[in-house]
Amino acid sequence: MSKIGLIVRKEYMRRVHKKSFLIFTFLTPFLLILLVAIPLWLSTIKDDQAKVIAVSDSTGKYGTVFSDTESYRFVQTGISLEKFKQQEDGELYAYLIIEADLLKNPSAIAIYADKQVTPELKGYISGQLEEFLRNEKLASYHIPRLKEIIDESKIDLDIKTVKWDKSGEEKTGSAELATVIGIFSTFLIYMFIFMYGAMVMRGVMEEKTSRIVEVLVSSVKPVELMMGKIIGIALVGLTQFLLWVVFSAGLFTVVGLIFGLNHLPDAPAMQNMQQLPDSQAAEIMQVVNGFNFQEIILYFILYFIGGYLLYASLFAAIGSAVDNETDTQQFMLPVTIPIVFAMYAGIYSAQNPDGPLAFWCSIIPFTSPIVMMVRLPFDVPLWQKLLSLLLLTLTFLGTTWMAAKIYRTGILMYGKKVNFKELWKWLKY
Repeated sequence: MSKIGLIVRKEYMRRVHKKSFLIFTFLTPFLLILLVAIPLWLSTIKDDQAKVIAVSDSTGKYGTVFSDTESYRFVQTGISLEKFKQQEDGELYAYLIIEADLLKNPSAIAIYADKQVTPELKGYISGQLEEFLRNEKLASYHIPRLKEIIDESKIDLDIKTVKWDKSGEEKTGSAELATVIGIFSTFLIYMFIFMYGAMVMRGVMEEKTSRIVEVLVSSVKPVELMMGKIIGIALVGLTQFLLWVVFSAGLFTVVGLIFGLNHLPDAPAMQNMQQLPDSQAAEIMQVVNGFNFQEIILYFILYFIGGYLLYASLFAAIGSAVDNETDTQQFMLPVTIPIVFAMYAGIYSAQNPDGPLAFWCSIIPFTSPIVMMVRLPFDVPLWQKLLSLLLLTLTFLGTTWMAAKIYRTGILMYGKKVNFKELWKWLKY
């Protein structure tokens, strides 16, 4: 086995056998599932007692508009606002006052409470009154069946997006699904590059501060040591990601049964998927099949590897040039700015995947691993993908060469504050 292979194996085995790796790998999916399941479950728990809202309607037109719900109960009241403010038993939750005809003066309404009312209550009151006022406005035109005519004139379009390949075969597409796939893939690559790149930097710093590296470089070249560490941590990241996918899928099923997620308010939408007619189910499958997931996964792996290797080499160079994490701040900023910019560029590019921002950021190597993932579901031309990967590969080789020169010098240097001028000297050695 080559020296790099031995280093890769050492890095991989040392990290996957750590208790922190095992705890983080097994605990993270569980926490993520609970973060989704518990709020949904708690949202189904209603107050035992409905909140009472006093309605003071000086016009006498709107008092009967509001119907009671499980959460709110509306009562007509003759008490003044001053008496409501003086109540001590807290029987009334809010005080709704309507002072004039809302068709003539829409602002003649207010809700008073001793604390901020919920958006749900405000939205419910607005919805009830707007529907009533709309019907009243239509009735004032004295046109027979006007409301029915307007309702019948509303048309909900169901626009299908169809694309075809080079052979002429047509496939049903979905802009919404393409956007979701692109942004999700972008976020994953962004997270992995940042998380595992920083892991490389901390690993280099640990070996440098503990002086273990002095023993290692007596047997292997610094470049081999750096590449072995980068590749080993990359394999750790891929292992952790695969375990997260497996455990998340299993935990979601188990937690769904424990918390009864199938009975949540939004669950009928999921249950209806199983009850759809064959024609609608087939249509959904056509939309899903309209995406080449094999190609998306392939390019995801390629861009993840390319982006990770590019930035991990820079993180390794930073770790070798400093003695502690405090000194890394001045060097981290130039490296993290392109990553953060790429994340925001990817989000904005989802609305216009063929625009100048999306195109150039998917070609420039420092942003292409993140931004290109947003564009892939929208069928990027092959020449753009190949050009992007070629430039990413060349840039990775260049940054690796630069990082290796910095790593070779900095890994054995202690007690000296390094700046960018000093790094430039190391590159010219």
